[in-house]
Amino acid sequence: MIDLLAPELKIVFCGTAKGTISARTGSFYANPSNRFYRTLHETGLTPERIDPAEFRRLLDYGIGLTDLNQVESGMDRVLNEKHFDLQGFREKMLHFRPRLIAFTSLTAARIFFADRTIRCGLQDRAIGDIPVVALPSTSGANAHWTRDRDHWYQLRALICRAENPSWGEEQKATE
Repeated sequence: MIDLLAPELKIVFCGTAKGTISARTGSFYANPSNRFYRTLHETGLTPERIDPAEFRRLLDYGIGLTDLNQVESGMDRVLNEKHFDLQGFREKMLHFRPRLIAFTSLTAARIFFADRTIRCGLQDRAIGDIPVVALPSTSGANAHWTRDRDHWYQLRALICRAENPSWGEEQKATE
């Protein structure tokens, strides 16, 4: 499966690798237990709930999709670290220049930054000058979803801030 990328998207979501069902169907986040598309709609990032088979429509909303591992599929625990193309991902992000990069799991963020201490939320490091956020996985296998899902609901504000870096300063000036 290829990436869903275009220049200057609002946000690019990056996972570790396609799940088994996604690899079989050719769609991102295709497992029926995955909360990805429902969450995009609930958080206001899409005005409607997109079906996984129609994932290409996300470009209409300024949303891109990719994975660190383009070779394998399956659960994170079965993936081989030699197949994670960290430099290739970095180069793609610097080429396409999304306003915000969001890792769709702590595992993906921890692999990319080689830092097992990363927590959910806006990171204190960027890719070039592109802000990065780490999110809890929307997988049905994520037992911490209820506790950590609020980070997904902060994305719209983070995108606004990334689109207008002086936004935070303007807000302070009007308070």
